[in-house]
Amino acid sequence: MTRIKLLALDMDGTLFTTDKRVTTENRIALKAAEEKGVHVVITTGRPLPAIKHVLEDLQLYDDKHYSVTFNGGLVQRNNGDILDKNVMSRDQLRAIYAILEPLSLPMDVLSDGIVYSISSQGNDSLYHIANPMLTFQKLPSFEEIPENISYNKVVVVIDSDFLDQQITKLPKEFYQQFEVFKSRDIILEIMPKGIHKAAGLELLIKHLDVKQEEVMAMGDEENDLSMLEWAGWGVAMANGVPLAKEKADAVTRRTNDQSGVAEAIREYILSEE
Repeated sequence: MTRIKLLALDMDGTLFTTDKRVTTENRIALKAAEEKGVHVVITTGRPLPAIKHVLEDLQLYDDKHYSVTFNGGLVQRNNGDILDKNVMSRDQLRAIYAILEPLSLPMDVLSDGIVYSISSQGNDSLYHIANPMLTFQKLPSFEEIPENISYNKVVVVIDSDFLDQQITKLPKEFYQQFEVFKSRDIILEIMPKGIHKAAGLELLIKHLDVKQEEVMAMGDEENDLSMLEWAGWGVAMANGVPLAKEKADAVTRRTNDQSGVAEAIREYILSEE
């Protein structure tokens, strides 16, 4: 196996336990990987402000470390410097709204660390509960979304049973126009076409002395599929969705609550000759 130089880590269901903690065992393994010269890169659907506390906690919050945020929409140093950026147009936002509104699906538009929330036919978004680290502004209509700002991504956050039911009603054209995937049972994410975690990592390694085959990616959900397939070594969590396990090169024996990240680091990074 090629020596790993970059570890791309999903957060929820991977690095995080169910109650959003990073275990001591995972911390020790991450520090050992860094000491071996491996870039530890948080690769997430969240914006940087929503993961700042994690980066600080893991001593990654500086200009020498990197993150891929917004599911690949932003590639940046952890001090906030942007290396690469892909955003949506207002016309794309309007097209998304035209699909979601008739399905009674609320719409959250993320712009950096601010979320603009629009209810749909009495259904309010649950995003403020799922991701309380962000700043939320509830708006009465689509037209109230500010112009001349960056539109990083759209999410739909609502009861999982209702969401799954409505997803089956999304037209095929929607998937042709956008990257559409679930990141949690209650969250559907919508990104510009061609923008996903693998695309962000592809851009990042151009800034670093790292080849694709020297990247190990770890994840558990549908929004991790692109990087699990793209990376030289893709590792799905034991608690991952079936499709993640199918696409990965390996599956951990331990879950996220049992420090599965540490298990993979020891097996595929620290044990290298």
